[in-house]
Amino acid sequence: MAERRGRKSDDRGTFAYGGLDRVLHEKARLGILTALINQSEGLLFGDLKRLCDLTDGNLSRHLQVLQTDALIEVWKANGPGRPQTLIRLSESGRKVFLGYIEELSQVVHDAQRAGQARSRKEPPAGFAPA
Repeated sequence: MAERRGRKSDDRGTFAYGGLDRVLHEKARLGILTALINQSEGLLFGDLKRLCDLTDGNLSRHLQVLQTDALIEVWKANGPGRPQTLIRLSESGRKVFLGYIEELSQVVHDAQRAGQARSRKEPPAGFAPA
């Protein structure tokens, strides 16, 4: 584990996972970004709302956060009928999200490896339940 972080003897920060960005890690935003990465042409607001099971207001707020960080692009179209809003990942958003997914994959890998390698042991002598 320490080797993947470029350390041989010091394991400090091995499980810090600095690549897990709080903006992306929030459950609804993670769903939004996952939906968008699967649709390179983008998604209409209503479709994204349905896919992520969010309300109009909730989706709007999460989109504002993602747009502020330049992770998404928002396009508006006014024509006959209701105005349409198209949301898609920006090029930098795609790179950031894929990097985030790599880091998240490392978390899963580390947890699975530890879970398979170790069984639960008794605490050292002198320790008692709190």
